[in-house]
Amino acid sequence: MNINPKTYLQQWADRYKHDLTENIMPFWMEHGLDRVNGGVYTCVNRDGSLMDTTKSVWFQGRFAYVCAYAYNHIERKPEWLEAAKSTLEFIEKHCFDTDRHMFFSVTADGTPLRKRRYVFSETFAAIAMAEYSIASGDQHYAQRAIEVFADTLRFLNTPGFLQPKFESSVQLQGHSIVMILINVCSILRQVSNDERLEKQINESIDKLQRYFMHPEFKALLECVGPNGEFINTNMTRTINPGHCIETSWFLMEEARHRQWDKPLLNTALTIFDWSWDWGWDQEFGGIINFRDCKNLPSQDYAQDMKFWWPQCETIMLRSTPIWPQAMTNICSATSKSASGPMPTCPTRIIPNGMAICIATAPWRNPPKATSTKVRFTFRA
Repeated sequence: MNINPKTYLQQWADRYKHDLTENIMPFWMEHGLDRVNGGVYTCVNRDGSLMDTTKSVWFQGRFAYVCAYAYNHIERKPEWLEAAKSTLEFIEKHCFDTDRHMFFSVTADGTPLRKRRYVFSETFAAIAMAEYSIASGDQHYAQRAIEVFADTLRFLNTPGFLQPKFESSVQLQGHSIVMILINVCSILRQVSNDERLEKQINESIDKLQRYFMHPEFKALLECVGPNGEFINTNMTRTINPGHCIETSWFLMEEARHRQWDKPLLNTALTIFDWSWDWGWDQEFGGIINFRDCKNLPSQDYAQDMKFWWPQCETIMLRSTPIWPQAMTNICSATSKSASGPMPTCPTRIIPNGMAICIATAPWRNPPKATSTKVRFTFRA
């Protein structure tokens, strides 16, 4: 049986839009939004009851971004814009320490609970500020996005500012911050022509290609040495397929911005092909959390689980069609979802798991080059 790609993608686009507007956003507007203190609760049970009033600062930024993005691209609902504003005001009032480094978690009223060595609170706050600036026309938040981004770079480049994870004898660099900065800069670029944005994107792409891509394993590694050296330990052999697929679509977005730059697109597709081969569960479907690049037993306790976000990252690759059965397995596991603990079992259908609806329409002008997986696409 042959399936028309445009029809297939449109069916899922319609389903995701329905899930977003009729299920996910209404659930979080009703049960997650804190109308007393501002911001959003991030530990909500499936029935909408609070499991914990602790607020993740990462998710304050993510929620504000989602609300502003939905307002800009899905439907101009005033309640979504107001939710973004409320959450950003909570961030500004409660989530920055005196040294401008953001907290990791706070109480319902904003009292700091924890501060960590990462800068992901900053990256998510920055994209939320930029997207809200587009939605509201408030240029103050465009400027704040650049200020937070500049602080992020300062924290990363100031020796000793961020508490090291290991002793000084261990010299490593990680994939996660390199890739997320591509996404951050691409969003901030919509509200600012600050030259640091383009510079950072180019630097991140160069690092991915020179250091993190390892053809000998056909893998993008999570940790490498200062010059991209492969280090043979349990931790540094780790492949995170979801992270790698996320990187792939960041690069595809950047290739599209560059009029489908062919070498960059090929890099994105290579990473996707490698990551799909490592991550796809041939028996149950879905993307597995972690693999070992030498096929040794992965040492992460969650290694054979399936969190919701890698499935969503895979669906994001909407310009690179994936086998219909594979997409059906992933989509079945992440649809009909508004709340609850993240699904971690290899079931094909999760009636009410947590997921974020991401794709709402296929790209109108897809690239000519596509993943090698396309040879199997839309055939049964």
